Amino acid sequence: MSTPRTARIRGIDRRRVLAGTAGTVLAVALRPAAAASLPRTETTDSAIRRFAGDSPIRPGRVRLDLPPLVENGNTVPLAVSVESPMTPEDHVRRIGVFNEKNPQPNVVTVHLRPGAGRAQVATRIRLADTQRITAIAEMSDGTYWSASADAIVTLAACLEG
Repeated sequence: MSTPRTARIRGIDRRRVLAGTAGTVLAVALRPAAAASLPRTETTDSAIRRFAGDSPIRPGRVRLDLPPLVENGNTVPLAVSVESPMTPEDHVRRIGVFNEKNPQPNVVTVHLRPGAGRAQVATRIRLADTQRITAIAEMSDGTYWSASADAIVTLAACLEG
């Protein structure tokens, strides 16, 4: 039998702990479903056109490393590298990463300078669902190069719009 002293630990009783735990579990369980219903801010194509303008985007020179099967969309490793000598005359200015189904199609834009030494970046992203990811590099000569990869997400992440 518990006494009032053992039922209360530092001002928190068992009912409050159980209610808080249940609320947290419920919120975590419902967040992926809520993410799928968030409206997209713009299309992937319009986000890419905002990045590259009317310039042609050619496949090649860009390498996109993304796991093809993602168990949890909350933290997906992503690495992008671009073939470039990174000299003042020939370097990568920007790398943009875009997705098809998250509420915001532009995942990240990284600005580089010749002093970076190598044109490569790595991070973790959130994916709301199974989708195609595209990386586009803007070169110092004004050309754009790209690579794409598909990721199958078994547990969707929640993204806030």
